[in-house]
Amino acid sequence: MLKKNDILDAQITAMSSDGNGIAKIDGFVVFVPCSAVGDVLRLRIVKVQKNYCFGKIEEILTPAAQRIAPSCPVYQKCGGCSFRHITYEQELCHKAQFVADTLSRIGGLDLPLDPIVPSPLEEGYRNKAQYPIRIEDGEVVAGFFAKRSHRVIPCASCSLQPKFFTDIVEYTQTFAKSCRIPIYNEETGRGLLRHLYIRYGEVSGQVMVCLVVNGNSLPHSEEYIKGLLEVCPSVASVVLNVNKRQDNVILGEKCITLYGSDTIEDTLCGVSFHLSPLSFYQVNRQAAQKLYELAADMAGLSGSELLVDLYCGAGTIGLSMASRVRELIGVEIIPDAVENARENAKNCGIENARFLCADAGEAAKTLAQEGLHPDVIVVDPPRKGCSVDVLEAIQTMSPKKLVMISCNCASLARDCKALDAMGYKAIRAVPVDLFPRTTHVETVVLLSKLKEAEHHIEVDLNLDEMDLTSAESKATYGEIQDYVKEHTGLQVSHLYIAQVKRKNGIIERVNYNKSKSENARQPKCPPEKEKAITEALKHFQMI
Repeated sequence: MLKKNDILDAQITAMSSDGNGIAKIDGFVVFVPCSAVGDVLRLRIVKVQKNYCFGKIEEILTPAAQRIAPSCPVYQKCGGCSFRHITYEQELCHKAQFVADTLSRIGGLDLPLDPIVPSPLEEGYRNKAQYPIRIEDGEVVAGFFAKRSHRVIPCASCSLQPKFFTDIVEYTQTFAKSCRIPIYNEETGRGLLRHLYIRYGEVSGQVMVCLVVNGNSLPHSEEYIKGLLEVCPSVASVVLNVNKRQDNVILGEKCITLYGSDTIEDTLCGVSFHLSPLSFYQVNRQAAQKLYELAADMAGLSGSELLVDLYCGAGTIGLSMASRVRELIGVEIIPDAVENARENAKNCGIENARFLCADAGEAAKTLAQEGLHPDVIVVDPPRKGCSVDVLEAIQTMSPKKLVMISCNCASLARDCKALDAMGYKAIRAVPVDLFPRTTHVETVVLLSKLKEAEHHIEVDLNLDEMDLTSAESKATYGEIQDYVKEHTGLQVSHLYIAQVKRKNGIIERVNYNKSKSENARQPKCPPEKEKAITEALKHFQMI
């Protein structure tokens, strides 16, 4: 039986989806951060659970062939990078395997993956960064949250960002300190300056600096802008984002332009885009270009199609394909993003596109009621995946082809399984790496409509998984079940997960699994399973 502080030797034989190496010792699964498959390590056991534990590297006895010296001094503390200690080639292998395993295990998909598409840039690829600003040891610091915490790791210089971001971060820290700008405190909800948000148009060279504040103004704002322009002359927009909420949401809904224009410009797939602070835009432009070109090629567009782009954001995906279709209809719920999309289409002279500001599910139903029958639907949903309304509307509109793009292969696999039951067969899947050195990976799946005679598949759709609130969006019920099973060996039901969620205050909606009988008695979650589910909720940063 392994105990805390035991020191022992082991070899890493596999990698978990969150970037931890896996060793097996005396029947226990041991998760080891910052390790590589093939490493022979001397470990210290730091946490022991029923069927698994966590270990810390005491000494690398024999390094794996793919292990390299990490180039970042804080990567083990910061929650951003998980693969900085291995070669990029090996990282791509792990990511491709994660996608293949997830699509098979959750989605039941039996199709070979195309080779993973690497990012053109491994470093300096991000065109956006959000730095929490806090007081640490009496000093104003900006950086990134440590993994599974809200403790800020000071890091003005990150190799994933362009180098000039560092100058802006350091200047903002100096300004806040010298002008005595009150720094936001999460525990008390007091203070003014919460986040520094930088956005960069790689093609235009324009830079947007957005300060997120717990108020309506910034003291000494003219002084800040003057000094900022000296530090970074490429700044074309300085915006104040008002966020008075006491939660983990970074941006508020109100933006006040302090300098320059409300938006900056960038070009993707030959289309110019105007981006506000609230607009969705892929953080890795060069890799996103590969992603969208791949999605268009998979759709097999000939120029005669009606294309519907659900969750369209600023219109990046749909507009990049507009020249290849007869008509484009984009759907997005964020007003600023829709306005950006309309302006983007106008500025590029794209006349065969229109955009609807509405919830994707409701808009899709409306389009179906209007008698629109798209030939192709492209959908790039949020991390939690497609809502039930969207999936049902897709089935009603009955496109011949459906292209799904997702940054969460677990929700993608779940949605593909649901669509399979609706008559759509996944016929091709390709992982695309937009986030080198992190555990995140995009996946594009092409689904084709089956003929009625072929459509005989039945799948039990769990509505409770598909109607996710924002608090629950960090993990599906299936992901929580899988985590508990992997780490404790316990089987937990959706009912037990829902009970623990409610106990922790993160469920506020109708439980579709609830018995219709007023007097129905539900079994209570046993203590050992409640503990395991609670650990999973903490792992996924839901509590």
